[in-house]
Amino acid sequence: MQLIKYMKSSKLRISVVLLCILGMTSACKKTLDEEPKLILEENFYNTPEEAEAGVNAIFPPLRLGAQGIASYNATLECHTDYAYGRGSWAQFNDFAGLDAVNTNRVADFWQSFYLAIRNANLVIKNVPNGDAIGEEDIKRYVAEAKFMRAFCYFHLVRDWGGIPLRTDANMEEQNVARSTVEEVYALIEADLSEAEANLPDNNAAQPGRPTIWMAKTLWSDVLLTTQKYQEARDKAQEVIGSNLFSLVPIQSVDDFEKIFGVGAGVTKEEIFHFKYSREEQGNYYPFIINHPSTGYLGDKGAYAQYGDSTSVFYKGWNNGDLRKSLWYPLDFGMGKNTLLLKKFIDPQAANEYGAINDFPLYRYPEVLLIFAEADARVNGITPDALEAVNKVKRRSYGLAVDAVSPVDYQAASLSPESFIDAILQEKAYEFQFEGKRWFDLKRTGKAAEILQANKGVTIAEKHYLWPIPLSELNYNQAIDQNNPGY
Repeated sequence: MQLIKYMKSSKLRISVVLLCILGMTSACKKTLDEEPKLILEENFYNTPEEAEAGVNAIFPPLRLGAQGIASYNATLECHTDYAYGRGSWAQFNDFAGLDAVNTNRVADFWQSFYLAIRNANLVIKNVPNGDAIGEEDIKRYVAEAKFMRAFCYFHLVRDWGGIPLRTDANMEEQNVARSTVEEVYALIEADLSEAEANLPDNNAAQPGRPTIWMAKTLWSDVLLTTQKYQEARDKAQEVIGSNLFSLVPIQSVDDFEKIFGVGAGVTKEEIFHFKYSREEQGNYYPFIINHPSTGYLGDKGAYAQYGDSTSVFYKGWNNGDLRKSLWYPLDFGMGKNTLLLKKFIDPQAANEYGAINDFPLYRYPEVLLIFAEADARVNGITPDALEAVNKVKRRSYGLAVDAVSPVDYQAASLSPESFIDAILQEKAYEFQFEGKRWFDLKRTGKAAEILQANKGVTIAEKHYLWPIPLSELNYNQAIDQNNPGY
């Protein structure tokens, strides 16, 4: 039974609903979860099936609905130097902080992450006490929950800075002060250490469930973000050295369907994806980015994000790069230079929630580029770092991945600094509309420089962190100050 079918059984469906009630964030009344908690903690989590249902309940707040990964990713993409927002997302184009509409939008993401964390904490706390579950299963399901908790906190700390750390030890407490950024990362690394030690090597029978390679990849990203470059390099190298992953060959723009299309399945470069099927609510993000006139999402689409063919980013992009060809012109009232991106399309989608494109959270090219950047920051321009970047670039030009090519970066023409800049630009091309660019710009301190150069905007200081939701401030009396500017 795949992860995407976790609500097929009525028993699991009821369990998930109860777990989601339990998982309500601190904006909810504590009295609401006392009775369900009593039922679940005393009578649930006793068997492997119940533990798995508990883990499954971590995913819906993140995967499903307009407040999950789709809108979250769209918000991150509006913070980039290549995308613009339309409608309610247009305000992001100013880089001046959030208005009331988008303050409420990011509050939904806060709630989704903490709901998932709450459900992970229930697994971590209760599964070890199950009376009909073996030690091996206990370790696995707790490791899955800790992996997902680390994933959630990694996003929360980058979006909001210091945040309340709600764990299995304090999840019943109402007032939890903000931890420092360093304390949040310490918990993330501790969770990933346990996840790495106890997750399985693969989950072929249940695609989407956490594996040791997901943990290593996420950890390498965490280490890169916290500037532990040698450790980030080594962790990424472990994934590369497994020889389990490779880049899907591309020879034309249509071949991107092999990676992002509805029939792609589990590819050789998939590391961590949210999985979707026609049997349940699908991926909402294709609705956000497509236009109904194209047929790329049936007759649906909100075309809320777009590009501009006259932008510095687009004009500076080599036309031979097939990733550039994913952009196409469509004037829908924003001007003749307007571009849309056909990276995620599903012509058979019946409605805005009908697309079944899996959403990529980590793909193998990111491991290669994490390795290259971390290695370059420690050792300068090495042959291994060059080859890692060149593999990704060759693929994007439709060339053989492992053969020297005319588009390769050459060490003789680069300094260590310009090489790192090239890696960051390669990441921007490779992961457009996958929610990576804003985090790269922030962690490298290049956001102000690049946004000014590519969009001609000045980033307000308040724009770098999102405001803590009013619901949290009203409920959690241990927080008496919002992020700067709010």
